[in-house]
Amino acid sequence: MEHYEMTSNPFSLHGQVALITGGGTGIGLAIAQAFIAQGALVLISGRREDVLQRAVEELGERAVYRVHDVTQTERAEELIDGVEQQLGPITALVNNAGNQVRGPAEELDNDGLQQVMDVHVNGAFALSRAAAQRMLDKREGSILFIASMASLMGIPYVLPYAAAKSAHLGLIRSLTAEWAGRGVRVNGIAPGWIETEMSREAFAKVPDRKVKVLGRTPMDCLGQPQDIGWAAAYLASPAAKFITGVCLPVDGGASIGF
Repeated sequence: MEHYEMTSNPFSLHGQVALITGGGTGIGLAIAQAFIAQGALVLISGRREDVLQRAVEELGERAVYRVHDVTQTERAEELIDGVEQQLGPITALVNNAGNQVRGPAEELDNDGLQQVMDVHVNGAFALSRAAAQRMLDKREGSILFIASMASLMGIPYVLPYAAAKSAHLGLIRSLTAEWAGRGVRVNGIAPGWIETEMSREAFAKVPDRKVKVLGRTPMDCLGQPQDIGWAAAYLASPAAKFITGVCLPVDGGASIGF
């Protein structure tokens, strides 16, 4: 079980070292911002160095970056080593890197399915295993998976994404069953429909999609990236030290709305 130094603020991440994959834009960047605001040191990773450089300039001196493709699972240990060399022992991993293949299920091929599974499932598991090996030794650590509404409900034309995000739930449950008694907590967040550059582009292509999304979201608005950032910071904090094995919807009520 995690043992944190007692502070006056149980939501503080002071002294923590976090790796956030896909941390250069959107939800990943918002998670990095929240972690840093709560006192953590953060390494963000992604495939595009220019994007990471701009993000680190925005994040400030508590952030560094490394270019990394999560599908290169043989390099997972190398990335965790890099985090620890630059910032210190890793205490939090956020599996946020993602990709997408869209289309009617009957027109998809297995290559499309595999491309998405390689990122969301194989890539995330490889990093989780590598990070956990360090965390288990110290009996302290938090691993987060950024799941999706597609983990919880049927969404058309995104079958590879839905399959991968549903697999996150299995990873959360099984890893919790194995690691909870050894000091490592594993949780997930299922974002609802969040206002990002990606969602704006999707709504522009299919205008009635936003109407449909808001129609099934009881709060009648889109979420903001920082809504996910603060939820992630909470789950990684001492305030959540007795929470493991959950997938928290942050969705304005969409997962239970009608």
